[in-house]
Amino acid sequence: MDRLKKRAEFLAVARGGRANRGAFTLQAAPAPTVDAAPRCGFTVTKKVGNAVVRNRVRRRLREAVRLEAEALGRDGVDHVLVGRREALAIPFAELRADLRSAFAQAHRRLAKAASPAGASSPDDATASARPRARCGETPGRTR
Repeated sequence: MDRLKKRAEFLAVARGGRANRGAFTLQAAPAPTVDAAPRCGFTVTKKVGNAVVRNRVRRRLREAVRLEAEALGRDGVDHVLVGRREALAIPFAELRADLRSAFAQAHRRLAKAASPAGASSPDDATASARPRARCGETPGRTR
């Protein structure tokens, strides 16, 4: 996967969807161009620890993404992994499993958000055909 490097790219992805896990939070958003290669950025806040700890967390997340990149990446999607201290404590296999599930959840949410708004179910049509309340009445209440 390609890397996100500029602050503006990270901020754009932060406005997208999230998938929270114990060791990290995955943020995902559509890329500026639909056919762009998948990109990923990594960040760890100072709350996690000193520079040594933050770099260890970042290295573990980078390696997990590198090993899972072929299965995880989707064209036209940017991702940011926000690391937590728990990324150092859990087994690496569990970290990879969490990563796979988080990417799947984020991609499902992006697909759902991208679906056309006009594609509604037949139940929605009957719901909108309900009679409206008259002036002075509370909607949904009967006398």
